[in-house]
Amino acid sequence: MIAINDAYRLAPWADVLYACDADWWKLHAGVPTFTGPKYALQSRAGHWAGVQVLQNTGIEGLETRPFGLRNGRNGGYQAINLACHYGATRIVLLGFDMQARRGQRSHWFGEHPNGVRPSYELLGAAFPSIVEPLRARGVQVQNASRETALECFPRLSLAEALA
Repeated sequence: MIAINDAYRLAPWADVLYACDADWWKLHAGVPTFTGPKYALQSRAGHWAGVQVLQNTGIEGLETRPFGLRNGRNGGYQAINLACHYGATRIVLLGFDMQARRGQRSHWFGEHPNGVRPSYELLGAAFPSIVEPLRARGVQVQNASRETALECFPRLSLAEALA
């Protein structure tokens, strides 16, 4: 189980915590209460105890070398790549809404402190580029998010994913 960004608050029992941005790690003081492996892409995040910084090797596709990740312009994409490094053969996505609804917050945890709202269209654009490399490696990805604009992975309910 990889918790992405603030999801560690919902799943403190996760195996791995991933957050790309050094500013996120600073805002959360390196999450000292999380005892599992912690990863980031921005080098300044390495300032925090236990945070391993991986190399950003580009936007699209799948990075197979364990020292790096393709970034896909978002942490969810990066976490899929990280799960492959851990040897995952089945990945179930939760909370990959990839959309904003009028009048609602841009993230379940609220707005970013800097007030920047993501471009969900831009954030979702790279996902199709990882589908075939995952399939070629025998990795099955299923999207069990309740509502999602991400259409490149098969959908299923959480109950079906857990069955």
